[in-house]
Amino acid sequence: MYRKFFGLRENPFNVNPDPRYLFLTEHTEEALACLTYGIQNRRGFVLLTGEVGTGKTTLVNKLLEWLHRQHTRTAFLFNPRLSAMQFFDFMMADFGIPCDSRMKSQMLMRLNQWLLERYKSGETVVLIVDEAQDLSMQMLEEIRLLTNLETSTEKLLQIVLSGQPELEHTLRQPEVRQLRQRITLRCKTYPLTLAEATGYIAKRLSIAGGDGQPIFASDAIEAIHHYSRGIPRVINLLCEHSLISAFADQVRIVSGATVEAVAREFELHEIEPTAPPRSLRADDWQLREALQSMATLMDRLRRTE
Repeated sequence: MYRKFFGLRENPFNVNPDPRYLFLTEHTEEALACLTYGIQNRRGFVLLTGEVGTGKTTLVNKLLEWLHRQHTRTAFLFNPRLSAMQFFDFMMADFGIPCDSRMKSQMLMRLNQWLLERYKSGETVVLIVDEAQDLSMQMLEEIRLLTNLETSTEKLLQIVLSGQPELEHTLRQPEVRQLRQRITLRCKTYPLTLAEATGYIAKRLSIAGGDGQPIFASDAIEAIHHYSRGIPRVINLLCEHSLISAFADQVRIVSGATVEAVAREFELHEIEPTAPPRSLRADDWQLREALQSMATLMDRLRRTE
């Protein structure tokens, strides 16, 4: 809707975890280096945590992109609310391991045999579990037991657990202490500073086809950082709807006042975006607010026709 007006090829602030748009801050580079080091050196368990919307899934997708270039065998579990058998079915299918039996013991034997074959051929195998804060205690134990698939010197399966800070709290519980003790590396994602947010916005505009000409005024970027608290997902939300609002008003430079108006539409001046009510999932909260804002903006667009 606004791309041509601002000279862009694509929407720069989609909330999809597109690895092309990964913005490498010092913390992000450290986290990516930690993940790749842990996998390359067969360290077993690696833990990635961060607040909602700070780019964990985008970082994981960047990691997957790199792993695929290395021809590494991967399985990516993005829905942790599975039973043990559903988990094994999904993992085996994603690894591409044929197994006629649906018995857990047979599946584990087939997995162990396949992992040994990959190890002997010099390959690395990685299981990545996203949204791991939603794993049940039973599933955490099932995943821990997978690290028993090993040689006398090295782990056959490398496992990355990615989740919100609640995952760290879960791992401090006594019943999962064996899993906690097996985590060899830990890394985190963080909210952006004002300087990082400025670079983040500029990079996304550039990737989307921008010619480097300013689209957001300096006071607009300051307002975006203030109302988003540096959370990339909320930055995307504010930028996207600020561009729509500026397009509706036929204004080529987004002002701080425009950002503030959008922030008020989303009630970001009242609600802490990093902690939506527990009864409402973050994505549902964002979708509801986006639909309400879109309805308001479409009314404004119709009035300008």
